[in-house]
Amino acid sequence: MKLPNIKLKLFTQMVLLISLVICATSILAAIFFTRIMDDLSTTYLGHEAMSVAKLVAQDDRIIRGFKNDDPSKEIQPIAEKLRKLTGASYIVIGNKQGIRYSHPIPKYIGKSMGTSNEPVFKQHISVVYVGEGISGPAIKAKTPIIDGKGNIIGVSSVGFLMVDVKKRILTYKEEIFGLALWLLLIGVAASFFIARKIKRKMFGLEPEEISYVFKEKEAILESIRDGIIAVDKDFRVLSMNKRARELLSLNLQLNDSKIQNIRLRETVQKVIDSKSGRSNQKILIGDQLYVIDFSLVTQEEYIAGVVLTIRTEIDIEQLFDEVSEIKTYSENMRALNHEFLNKLNTIYGLLSIEEYDKARELISGEVEERQGTIVFLMTAVKDPLLVACLLGKINRSKELKVELKIDQESNLTDIHDSMDTKLLVSILGNIIDNAMEAAKEKNEAGACVTVSFTDIGRDLVFDIQDNGPGVPDDKQNSIFSEGFTTKSGKNRGLGLSIVKNSLAQLHGQVFITNSFLGGSKFTLVIPKK
Repeated sequence: MKLPNIKLKLFTQMVLLISLVICATSILAAIFFTRIMDDLSTTYLGHEAMSVAKLVAQDDRIIRGFKNDDPSKEIQPIAEKLRKLTGASYIVIGNKQGIRYSHPIPKYIGKSMGTSNEPVFKQHISVVYVGEGISGPAIKAKTPIIDGKGNIIGVSSVGFLMVDVKKRILTYKEEIFGLALWLLLIGVAASFFIARKIKRKMFGLEPEEISYVFKEKEAILESIRDGIIAVDKDFRVLSMNKRARELLSLNLQLNDSKIQNIRLRETVQKVIDSKSGRSNQKILIGDQLYVIDFSLVTQEEYIAGVVLTIRTEIDIEQLFDEVSEIKTYSENMRALNHEFLNKLNTIYGLLSIEEYDKARELISGEVEERQGTIVFLMTAVKDPLLVACLLGKINRSKELKVELKIDQESNLTDIHDSMDTKLLVSILGNIIDNAMEAAKEKNEAGACVTVSFTDIGRDLVFDIQDNGPGVPDDKQNSIFSEGFTTKSGKNRGLGLSIVKNSLAQLHGQVFITNSFLGGSKFTLVIPKK
């Protein structure tokens, strides 16, 4: 018959195992101490018997009693008194012939002693041994009795019966086993509280659940597209996901699983000292610039370490470009919707008042204007992304009520296939947006921006001018720094920093001068190859 597979909870297992260990330890300790007690008791009682024997042998009253005509009459009361005081089982005083002068049982007085006194009388030594006497087995001690002249006149024999010894040892054993039982009960109760505390520390989870949660968290970390690294207070790497290993396989500078990059260590230490996380920290590791977030790992108000979330600056720029592109499309759609809604309302009004010629003229003019713009851009610009960007900015300018003019002499057909035009779209889009906002800020009405471009020569050259407030000379370098802005609101100060990084990737340059419109003029020079 197959026994059922009973699966115990972790709490029950801990209580049973701890209790079993304590029980086994208590039993073994009790057995060990009882054995020691047996040996110690025998040794101790032997010494005690010898001490009593010598005490009796040196008693002047007993020594004087040997000179009496009836020694036992004087010696017996003294010996019995000493026996009761010391707790000995018997004290026997005998002469050199082995005749007893005292005994706990008076009928044995005057008779020969039951054991040999040869070591005492012939070798003049004191002895301790376990022997059999008339009262039964006992631990015995014998020592000579010496008179004032140094002569041996008798023997002092003291014994502790084994029956009495065993009773005393049994009392000690009972106390030891009682103590072991109490320790066992206390240990079982303590195991219950220890197991409950450990279970609480483990959030009440079973080992299988902990294993599953660990695997689940590991899978989640591995699937995150950002690099995740956990380090302790000594900069030791505790865990690292797949993306982090890919990003930093050559640049992390690990030695004995410790981070060695000085800048990274300093930032981690500052986060620990300040007890607050940090975001978007740019750190150069090797030849790559990373953007890192630092989050504290706390355990019961104690800082255990720091988690680093790592991204490359290129990833952030690509994400920003994607968001900007989506935002541009959204704004273009909104501008087109707003513009065409107004014109549809106008056409509807003209049709309602039967001004058919006016309506036809408005529709024709709109179609011609838009078609002309599209035809010009499709002819002058080779790349469709750039065409879409410029059309989007034209629609955006109409919504902002900013006049955006594109120089009809412009041409951009000689663009090499290897050039990343997405970067070019990002650069133009940000600068034109800034120009329109600057022109609108200064001129509520009459805001104007002009764009011209050419591919003559070895470079692509773009001129973007506005009639805004312009850029002071002392700020022409700082405006490209991340976070620099003169406008209010969140998420500002990123556009021109992206322009700077994108230009660097295209090996281009930007020059800022005064515009003939009264504002600023941005000139972009980008090599064709």
